[in-house]
Amino acid sequence: MPQSPDRPLRADASRNREQLLAVATRVFAAGGGDASMRAIAREAGVGIGTLYRHFPTREELVDAVYRDQVTRLTSGADQLLREMPPTQALRSWMDLFGDWIATKTGMIDTLLAMIESGEIAHAHTQVELHHAIDKLLGAGVDAGELRETIIAEDIAAGLIGIYTVAPLPEHHTRAQRLLDIFMDGLRSRSRPA
Repeated sequence: MPQSPDRPLRADASRNREQLLAVATRVFAAGGGDASMRAIAREAGVGIGTLYRHFPTREELVDAVYRDQVTRLTSGADQLLREMPPTQALRSWMDLFGDWIATKTGMIDTLLAMIESGEIAHAHTQVELHHAIDKLLGAGVDAGELRETIIAEDIAAGLIGIYTVAPLPEHHTRAQRLLDIFMDGLRSRSRPA
């Protein structure tokens, strides 16, 4: 029986759910979009019944992974800004974005079907991501480190382009080099890199 959304999960159930999400994310990022639910449960160290209690369908698992990744991206912007200077935060956030793209690639068929059916609001996700980028850009501009003319949509488009020509994980080194070049182009001309 699925957990009531109003009742918090027991500690062990919460650990199992987090472990399932972590394993599914890893599997999808490695291109394992066709991995069976049983294989994901086995790798997570739980029984198939436990997986189905948390995620009764493959679509629910994909949805949970997708939402978890979006949350990590949006909350990651704030966390990174608390931990490091704005340009470093933006560059680190670009790596998080790459992880998200890699994960999406591994579950693309299911995701596209869910977006088409309206189960996932792609436009809402885009707004959330642009808001996170705006925070990072704003902090960089305020610190005098980033150009004032950059907009979130340009950052998102640039990142999608980079991760399209250098998909993770097989082209990690190339993606890192391209991201560093991209960052150099974003820096304020009045301040040294």
